[in-house]
Order: sequence, then C-alpha cells, then structure tokens
Amino acid sequence: MFSWFKNSPSNASAEGLLATKADQKGAKAQFQSLTVREVRRETSDSVSVAFDVPSGGSFRFIPGQYLTLRTTIGGTEVRRSYSLCSSPLSGELRVAIKQVEGGIFSTWANTELKAGDVLDSMPPMGNFILETDPSARRRYVGFAAGSGITPVLSILKTALEREPESEFVLFYGNRKTASILFKNEFEDLKDRYLGRLEVHHVLSREDQGSDALFGRLDADRIRYFAEHIPTVTKADGYYLCGPEPMIHAATDVLKAAGVAPEKIHFELFTAAASPAAAAKATADKGSATGDAYVTVVLDGEETHFTQSSKEFVLDAALDAGADVPYACKGAVCCTCRAKVLEGKVEMAMNYSLTDDEVADGYVLTCQAMPRSERVVVSYDA
Repeated sequence: MFSWFKNSPSNASAEGLLATKADQKGAKAQFQSLTVREVRRETSDSVSVAFDVPSGGSFRFIPGQYLTLRTTIGGTEVRRSYSLCSSPLSGELRVAIKQVEGGIFSTWANTELKAGDVLDSMPPMGNFILETDPSARRRYVGFAAGSGITPVLSILKTALEREPESEFVLFYGNRKTASILFKNEFEDLKDRYLGRLEVHHVLSREDQGSDALFGRLDADRIRYFAEHIPTVTKADGYYLCGPEPMIHAATDVLKAAGVAPEKIHFELFTAAASPAAAAKATADKGSATGDAYVTVVLDGEETHFTQSSKEFVLDAALDAGADVPYACKGAVCCTCRAKVLEGKVEMAMNYSLTDDEVADGYVLTCQAMPRSERVVVSYDA
C-alpha cells in the first residue's frame, strides 16, 4: 500500500515549540494572557484561532495537547479546552473551535472573537500525545470524527515531518465534504508526503460511490477497514479522537484483531454519560456517609474545608475559595488532575487519566468524592 519515501523535513534543526514530557514536568496550571493573532474561517461552523506565542517557553507543547481558555461572556466566566491543531515544529500556537448548538464559548468564538482580543490560557496540557523520534520508522493509524481531528492533525503533521521514514493512515468521519475540517490542508499534506500519508474520508450524509466510505465510523465499518487494509492492524500506534461510541467501536475492533491495548491511545471530545447522573450513581453506591475533612494543596499553599461525601472535591474546593484549575468538569480533559496524598476518594467517571496515573494515586478532582474521614490532595504533585 505504501512505498517507503524519505522526505527530509525542511529546517530540520528547528524544533519550534516542540516539548517533551520531561520539559513539562512540574509545570504549573496557571492562566496567562494570550493575544489572538488570527481568526480563520475553516468551515461554515468552525474557526481556527492562532495566538501570539509568549516569551519564556511555557507554551511549548507535545503534539496532541490542548489549551484551556478562559474569558468572560455576558458577565460570566467561561472556560473551555481546545486541542492544538498546529504542529509544534511550525512554531504556531493554533486551536480549532467548532460551533455547537447552545455552546456559549464556541458560538462566541465563531461570531465575535477577532484578532487583537486577549484570552487567558493555561499552558498546554494533556496525555493524548506522541513523542516523536527522528530515527524511527513507524506506522501510525488514526480514527477521528468531526472536531476530533484537531489533536490527531497535530500528531500526524509532527510525525510525518520529524520522522521522515514513518507513515500515517487516517480514517476521518464527517457529515459531508463541506464539513471536513482542514480538507485543503490534508490535500497539501498528501502531496508533500507522497506515499506516506493516506486519508480516507467517511461521510454519513454524502455518497462518495463507495459503501465503505458512506455512513458513520461505527464498528462494522471499522472492522471492514481492518479486514481489507493490511496496515490497519499492523501499526505501531493508534490515535483515536471523537465521540465516545466511535472510541469504543474502534478500540473493540482493534483489540479483537490482536492489537495490543498499550498501542491504542484515545481522547474523548464528548462523553456519553451525564456527569450529574454518574455522580448520583457513585454517591448512592458509596459506603461513606457524613462529612469529610479535606485539604487541597496548590502552589505550596493549603486550603482546608469540610465537605459532604456526595460532593466533588473540586466543587468543594472552589466553594472554599481555592483557585484550583479546571475546565470541562466532565472527566474528559485532565486539567483538574491532582494526587491523593492521604485518605481515599472515588471517581464517578474517568476518561482522561491513564491506568498508570490512577495506580500512582492521581484523580480527576471534578469527579472525586471523599471515601474517608480525612483526605489530602495535591495539585503540585
């Protein structure tokens, strides 16, 4: 399917904004001001937003990471996390924002945000990443739907440029051609990395003349690709991003085909479960009753408070006046990650922490309820 084609990246010595996990260790989740450099219309309901890069290096990133943005809309503070769609090698800091029905931030960004505006942003975060190796010769496979393409695009571009002997196969689901984010960019990338990039557009409302490419990226369609395209089950890494049903479908098909679970990386853009419903179910089944004495540690300072065992640690900490980091409050991003130093907690949902992180004592405080009389969690750990 592929011919090995060596494409030496231009300006190969320049790392741009590329970071490593080691570079980011110990970084603080603190807001800084970013000035909007450009707002570019990508589709009828989406824009990409580029920011001026601040000095100091705190906004270097690993492909696949996101920014947590904050602004005030209609007198109310609003926070949202958006994945970086640019490659760090480009030196550009750019996110894509798709307008969703009823979305306060996304609607404002698509209709009012303009160059010169200033937003607050935390430094790049997230575990849905690829650390590239210029000497590597790898195959990657991506499954994305809708705006889930944004982190996958960053990973794809960085891998192809920094690993000149690696290749990437992408399956990208949308409703129709007009809704494909970065369609022209994909065409340019296929020309630039001839023989190393393959893109399959799967459209649910537009017939392309192929049954395999008409419909949703569901289990049956993904299984068809796995059975008919040999490289799909023989990759070194899989990157999945989109709604929860697609993530589960792709994961189940790949595992059934013999793909090792540790090769499969995913990030949800929307969770199927309601945080409120999950919280109630967790609280109802929990054995703890009464209040817990909780301490949160942030930037070396402690905040102490008493909270109910049916209340999330994050909400209680905010009520107590602690300026703890958060964004989605839905277990999808990892902004509120902290480590349990003492006591026990139970999470209602977890879509972003790895098994190793959980084993090491890390929790999503937006989903964590006390299960002991005393709990200490640290955002500095």
